[in-house]
Amino acid sequence: MNGKQSAIEIVKTLRERGHQAFLVGGCVRDLLLGREPADYDVATNAVPTEVMKIFPRTWAVGAQFGVVLVPVPEEEGCESSAENPQSHHHGCIEVATFRSDGVYTDGRHPDAVRFSKDPREDVQRRDFTINGMLLDPLPGDEVIDYVGGRADLQAKIVRTIGDARRRFTEDKLRMLRAVRFAARFGYEIEAATMEAIRELAPQVGVVSHERVRDELTKMLTEGHARRAFELLDDSGLLQEVLPEVAKMKGVKQPPEYHPEGDVWVHTLLLLEKLPENCSATLAWGALLHDVGKPPTFRIAPDRIRFDRHVEVGVKMTEELGRELRFSSDELEQVSALVENHMKFAEVTRMRES
Repeated sequence: MNGKQSAIEIVKTLRERGHQAFLVGGCVRDLLLGREPADYDVATNAVPTEVMKIFPRTWAVGAQFGVVLVPVPEEEGCESSAENPQSHHHGCIEVATFRSDGVYTDGRHPDAVRFSKDPREDVQRRDFTINGMLLDPLPGDEVIDYVGGRADLQAKIVRTIGDARRRFTEDKLRMLRAVRFAARFGYEIEAATMEAIRELAPQVGVVSHERVRDELTKMLTEGHARRAFELLDDSGLLQEVLPEVAKMKGVKQPPEYHPEGDVWVHTLLLLEKLPENCSATLAWGALLHDVGKPPTFRIAPDRIRFDRHVEVGVKMTEELGRELRFSSDELEQVSALVENHMKFAEVTRMRES
């Protein structure tokens, strides 16, 4: 049974027991765009204890937030999620109770949640209008849209639900998600939403390094890395999350080798060539291959020079990789790409072996 069928079965079962239930969030957006959703989420007025009574095998990964994972039949992928709920719940459907969130003192999670019986209240706490629609899969596919998500999908706009400053203040990671969705779908970030990001960008530091790394890796590997990094720059987030990359702007290069322009433009051109679903290590290697140029820039009598920029770049990559909590294997691969990127220029002079 595939994810969609399983999600519909869960909706059906919850309704047979007298509860409300809908598909919600990113899967609804993707279905409306004709894309295959990566995973399916169900929202219901049944509280976690009721959900766990109805479905014999479940994992209460976030029961305090109303989230229960229900495995998809004949799929074994969910077991790993049971041991490690952080590994995304492939092979499971996330069933979440309608809720409204209390205050967020840490800029990441609500201090308390209040379960709700009202789906309209539930969607008001979500991040963007395009992610805030519900779908009633029974009997036909009826979209329930309290937030104007359909209109924004058609207009190709990423807009927060409700007040942008409030949404981003609650969860600072949403600023990076706004950029990722805009890049992934080729959408614009709505003006008030962008204004709020520019204002709150300096606060993105409260988000854990791992979460920042994961968002950036998705931006780099979803096939629209150049656009993502232009938006990061435009929104003021680049300076906060990757100051080393922001420093590439305006660093001139010798025109005879680099007619395209400065180090930043050169790096964007490379990001543009990254294929969708490329490996994370290749993508990070592409981003950081010239990270050593800004600190080593000098104008010599004959031309612009970047003495030892490769060595310096490797060192900077290692520091950044540790800060972003790369695994040692990933860090080794990314550093190797940075270390060896100049060798390609020598290919014509190398022996075939």
